Amino acid sequence: QSSPAPRAAFIPVLNIPRADFALRTETTFLLRDRGIPAASLIFRDEIDLAGLHRAGLLSLTLVDHHVLPGADAALEEAVVEVLDHRPLERERGPPCRVTVEPVGSCATLVTERIAQGPPGLLDATTAALLHGTILLDCINLSPAAGKVTPRDMACVALLEERFPELPPRDSIFGALQAAKFDVTGLTTEQMLRKDLKVLSNDELVLPVSGVFVDLEVRL
Repeated sequence: QSSPAPRAAFIPVLNIPRADFALRTETTFLLRDRGIPAASLIFRDEIDLAGLHRAGLLSLTLVDHHVLPGADAALEEAVVEVLDHRPLERERGPPCRVTVEPVGSCATLVTERIAQGPPGLLDATTAALLHGTILLDCINLSPAAGKVTPRDMACVALLEERFPELPPRDSIFGALQAAKFDVTGLTTEQMLRKDLKVLSNDELVLPVSGVFVDLEVRL
């Protein structure tokens, strides 16, 4: 809506396969709550990024991460912009535009960017998604949690000022926090994969699963 690039299609792609979407229970809750069906989303396994790159048609913006996995090494030269809040693990030179700021939520950086854009670019649905994400990432803006920064707080205040119909902070944070740990409807395999961490070296790959349910409940 704001780029002058001619004949360009801007497509948000979730960097997970569609089969993993059910594991992001807080995300599925928030999108469902805002009336956004999963059918309207595009996932990593539904678009041929490598083919587009080979055809010279791909430009990538990385949001909330800045390091591509080894399997995507061929796509590195297609990265034109990075928007992240984690410390840089690798440097990127021009022409890649890099914005890495130590805020509690990458959604804060997205909010700031949109707020600087043309009037009307920020709508009620986008505001609700950004608002809920910042609150969840920053533990409801609690200073005791040690994650929130003044910029996160300023963006939440900005969204609430522009969209006073947004739900109360405690309400949306509580709902998202509950959804994050809600494994209702997930299979055993999905529960094992939901919070899977993998440690590896040259000789060993060790998966470690965290299951968000009391052991007594499963028994």
